[in-house]
Parts: sequence; C-alpha cells; structure tokens
Amino acid sequence: MVIKMSYEKIVNTIKISRDFILNFVKEGQVVLDCTVGNGNDTLLLARCVGPQGKVYGFDIQKEAIESTKEKLACENLDNRVILILDGHENIDIHINEKLDFIIYNLGYLPGSDKSIITKKETTLISLKKALEMLKENGLLLITCYTGHKGGLEEKDAVENFLVNLDQKKFNVLKYEFINQKNNPPVLYAIEKAR
Repeated sequence: MVIKMSYEKIVNTIKISRDFILNFVKEGQVVLDCTVGNGNDTLLLARCVGPQGKVYGFDIQKEAIESTKEKLACENLDNRVILILDGHENIDIHINEKLDFIIYNLGYLPGSDKSIITKKETTLISLKKALEMLKENGLLLITCYTGHKGGLEEKDAVENFLVNLDQKKFNVLKYEFINQKNNPPVLYAIEKAR
C-alpha cells in the first residue's frame, strides 16, 4: 500500500515564491523576470502589476520568449510586458529604471534542451547588477535548481555571494527543504534596505 502525502502550506519553492509575488508585487510597479522560462512567473507578474505597471522578461532561448508571448497574448497582458531575448547578465543594457521586484529561476527550461543552463559566472554578474537596480525595500527572489550538471556549483556560488552581502544594506533569507531527497530547489529572498 502506497500512502500519498499531501501538504497544503509548505508545498514547494514554486508555491513559496508565488506567495511572495502575490503578497509583495502591487499595481503600478516595475518588475523583472530574469529567466522567463515557461512564462508562468511572467504571466503572474503581469497580472499583479496591472495596466499601469511594467514587466521586463529575459531569456536566452527564443522558444521561451515565443511561448511566453503567446501566453500573455491569450490573456491580453502582452501590452505590459517587454520580453528580451538576451542573457540576464545584460539587464543593465536594456533597463534604465529602478525595479520593485526581481525573480530568477536558475537551471534549464523544463521540457527543453537540458544542456542549455544558467551558469554561475553570468548569474553572478546579473545578480550584482540586479541588486544595484533594485529599489529601496525592493525584493529579489532566486530559486536554484541543483539536480542537473552545474546546478550545485551555481547554487554554491550564489549562496557564497549572498552570504557576503552587507547586512546593513540587505536582508537575505534562505528557504531549504532539509528532509527531502532528490536535490530539492533552494529559494533565497533578498530585501534591500531603505
């Protein structure tokens, strides 16, 4: 007999980051999805910022941008989202305004070529720029997936970077399932001080 476990509050890092989005992102804000992927976070952000807000979305894969563009168009939200086919290390080239909220999902595009992954070198460049672009009391979320080749190294590099942030300028929180097998993702939440 197999007993199926079902949890309601602490389900996974995806639910936790969605709860952050729903509780933090407000109408009229300017936000950034650094890794558009399958477009779910971009879509949720577009709903949250409302018609006066703006969402920037980056991805290095054309299929991710195209798929997200279709999702947004189906809900008539494409007019509040700027999708950019480029690496997230280049956010400062395309954005010249302060951001209220930033999100990263590091790893690879689900259901796609698993050899195309985010890399610690470009992720660290992007994170440094993102923290500069984040408004005071802005929030940045990073989900690190570690089950693929290069994922654990990227997570370790991200964590080493975050651990060394000045506590007078940033609050950094780590969400990690410590009793789960098969490399559960780790979520980091960073708030910039006022």
